[in-house]
Amino acid sequence: MSVIPVLEADVLRRQDPELAEILLGELERQSTTLQLIAAENFTSPAVLAALGSPLANKYAEGYPGARHHGGCEIVDVAERVAVDRAKALFGAEHANVQAHSGSSAVLAAYAALLRPGDTVLALGLPYGGHLTHGSPANFSGRWFDFVGYRVDAETGLIDYQQVRSLARTHRPKAIVCGSIAYPRHIDYAFFREVADEVGAYLIADAAHPIGLVAGGAAPNPVPYADVVCATTHKVLRGPRGGMLLCRSELAERVDRAVFPFTQGGAQMHTIAAKAVAFGEAATPAFTAYAHQVVANARVLAAGLAAEGLVVTTGGTDTHLITADPLPLGVDGRAARGQLAAAGMVLDCCALPHGDSRGLRLGTAAVTTQGMGEGEMAGIAALMAGVLRGRVDARRARDEVRDLVGGFLPYPG
Repeated sequence: MSVIPVLEADVLRRQDPELAEILLGELERQSTTLQLIAAENFTSPAVLAALGSPLANKYAEGYPGARHHGGCEIVDVAERVAVDRAKALFGAEHANVQAHSGSSAVLAAYAALLRPGDTVLALGLPYGGHLTHGSPANFSGRWFDFVGYRVDAETGLIDYQQVRSLARTHRPKAIVCGSIAYPRHIDYAFFREVADEVGAYLIADAAHPIGLVAGGAAPNPVPYADVVCATTHKVLRGPRGGMLLCRSELAERVDRAVFPFTQGGAQMHTIAAKAVAFGEAATPAFTAYAHQVVANARVLAAGLAAEGLVVTTGGTDTHLITADPLPLGVDGRAARGQLAAAGMVLDCCALPHGDSRGLRLGTAAVTTQGMGEGEMAGIAALMAGVLRGRVDARRARDEVRDLVGGFLPYPG
């Protein structure tokens, strides 16, 4: 009998057929449509096994060797493994793997380094900044005084000289570099130079590129930033969750900002799943995967540009692409709906020129499925066919189903 019966479909069918059908329905959706959302990926069966393990039963407030509950001897080992693997993978002096999400990791970084009312310089929300980078609807915008830098309206690239000018003018307590929609590598050395010039902490929000960093396909922010915040899903291909990386002198402040200041008990099954993902990311196979993700994104971006969409920054260095479909006669929101009806799932985003919404898509999930440059060229052509009205939704959905059928995320 399996020690992780939650993974057994027949067990769930007997216990709760309503939920079983929901879960199987989602598996069917993922197995018959294209998952092009830049923030999503498919975890390995080993990661799923850890998530469904008996560690989900254990309450473990605190840190290894200093828990507020008894019986934590085994889960302490799991967390130490996760921490050690994260430190080795990213070359960090300290890692905190308890953050429940990327947003909670950013909250903890602010709690460790800032006080309410402090000034923070970050990429403005209209240019790809995250909600935690100063949105008035978010804790960040309510508790801190955010100043936003921008990207150039023509090139879509970060206006680095404006970053320096704003930093000199406002003398922020912290500078945040990172984005949810920036397809190019960030110059972390430049941000470190500016932060040192004005006496600011540097926080790198690397939620999107951290998996590429693990695979050697993107620059590592760890040597430059005081604190790096990241998610463990996306390209990293682990469970949904967050982590923080920092220098040893900030370790206690970061740990106390996570627990007890912003969170309660650690989710030990998720931490074990993070450990599995870190172990997988340290392999040559993951390195090859990360580089293929970028190669696929570049081909997909070039294909979309050839079809008439305006690709922001003219291409990508990462897994992420943003593009304006307006030249094809449709704005981003309408385009997303048309593509969803055709079985291609992606997001909208703000565009640098601010005239309309664009499309945001990524290649992490389809690359995990085994797709390569040839499939990316075909996807670009199919997307354009749908948006131009040359291919109806039913035909496109059939083509998508046939394509994904050859690259199932969980074969068998």
